Amino acid sequence: MRRPRALLLTGLPEHALARLREVADVVEVADRPPLGFSDDQLADLLIETGAGVLVTDHDQVRTSVLDLPLDVVACTGALTTIDLDLAAERGVTVLHDGAQDADAVAELTLALLFAVSRNIVAADREVRRGSRKRVPAAERYRGSRLSGRTFGIVGLGRVGKAVQWRAQGLGMRVIACDPYVPEATHTLPLLLAEADVVSLHVPLTSETRGFIGDAELGCMKEDAIYLNTSRGALHDLTSLVEALRWGRLGGAGLDHFEGEWIDRSHPLTRLPNVVLTPRLGQATGETAEERAESIVEDIVRLVRGEQPAHARTPAGARIIA
Repeated sequence: MRRPRALLLTGLPEHALARLREVADVVEVADRPPLGFSDDQLADLLIETGAGVLVTDHDQVRTSVLDLPLDVVACTGALTTIDLDLAAERGVTVLHDGAQDADAVAELTLALLFAVSRNIVAADREVRRGSRKRVPAAERYRGSRLSGRTFGIVGLGRVGKAVQWRAQGLGMRVIACDPYVPEATHTLPLLLAEADVVSLHVPLTSETRGFIGDAELGCMKEDAIYLNTSRGALHDLTSLVEALRWGRLGGAGLDHFEGEWIDRSHPLTRLPNVVLTPRLGQATGETAEERAESIVEDIVRLVRGEQPAHARTPAGARIIA
């Protein structure tokens, strides 16, 4: 059995690294560009090291890399920098554990809810500035108590259910809308009209793209809080900004934007009743560690001639062992 050489471009937990070294000769890169290697740079590095297994995070894996005799690309981050179609065409197995960390996303959802409902971000900035005003802070930043309020969940999948029991633990009444889950008894219009908090937990599809627009926002209570820790494209951003700007919504907590970022000049950034985070739903050490260990186990399976659990392209087109 040939022992493969693995080029490691991202940090791995100690246990995962030790496991990888059991089945492969690992070459670690000390000096990595902050934005990752370009396709040509990475191709040169692969040629230099003779690696047939690549473990990457956000490096460019495109034509130059995929034209090489590469066996496996194991990705611990997002797949946006990897040409999956070309990898499949070239017979390169791409490994990626895309399972959502429901607990991590649910926790961030509640963190955004607390931040919005209790004006935490604005109050924190004032304390850091050291400014004192005539009107007491307890009046200027008076928030809303969550206990006894109604929490509306749109999408009662793994994340929605993880949010459900947490909201119930806060003493909130939880209602849900999901045509595929029998226990979700509300239609979307009824949920929007009844909920004090509306939280989206649905995948982005042709049916759900922009499905929260003027009409839907107009159904919500004027003091309602809107949360989206799924995808920014689920709502019409212009309509959302207008609803927040003119007091037709109480506030919003958003963890994603189309294009993965938002320009600092965007009107959303100037609204005081909005809390914005840059895709932090699954940004926990535990999530990263579990995904890294999952990917390394898949490399071990391939070396043993077994099928991986998380192949994003057809596995086994090239044989490692």
